[in-house]
Amino acid sequence: MTTSFDAARWSALAQQTERPAPEAVRDAVAAALQGVAERVELQRGEVTVVVPAARYHDAMQTLRDAPGCRFEQLIDLCGVDYSAYGNGAWEGPRFAVVVHLLSVTLNQRVRVRTFCPDDDFPVVDSVIDVWPSANWFEREAFDLFGIVFEGHPDLRRILTDYGFIGHPFRKDFPLSGHVEMRYDPERRRVVYEPVTIEPREITPRIIREDAYGGLH
Repeated sequence: MTTSFDAARWSALAQQTERPAPEAVRDAVAAALQGVAERVELQRGEVTVVVPAARYHDAMQTLRDAPGCRFEQLIDLCGVDYSAYGNGAWEGPRFAVVVHLLSVTLNQRVRVRTFCPDDDFPVVDSVIDVWPSANWFEREAFDLFGIVFEGHPDLRRILTDYGFIGHPFRKDFPLSGHVEMRYDPERRRVVYEPVTIEPREITPRIIREDAYGGLH
């Protein structure tokens, strides 16, 4: 467990360490992941690495341990559904996992993206053994996108209800959902029923009275 002293020491270290140029971060990451990464890109001053799902776990261990990387902290992990990306022009895999890593030692950041090879049953390795902080992030991505993290010790829903059907952040999930819930006073419990809301499009309208603002 990190003590307050440790946190203060890490914070001071980050402030004292000069942030390297984005090009230097890109080159260090590319060198560490040579033969593993599909792409290492630099856009808008940010480094993004794309790795195949089969090498995802190995790549993450390398990014944590390689001398030029030393990404000790996993800051964020989320799922992405590309099914409607580019107005439907996207032709790659549907689901991806995106991770943001921080090196306190070297004061640098990197984004890692890996695509799930199977659209019908998206699976990637868990990195909870590399960064324990991935625990709830992976559960969230499983809950909202249906991405399965192989090797996660307790992969279950974290945001939706126990009886929830589907994964609400998928682009094909209906806005009204599949079921609705209410408290039944006769049964004295919460019950689930088919959705009674009719699907509809909400179009903003501005209705003004005649001669509004003196205009005719």
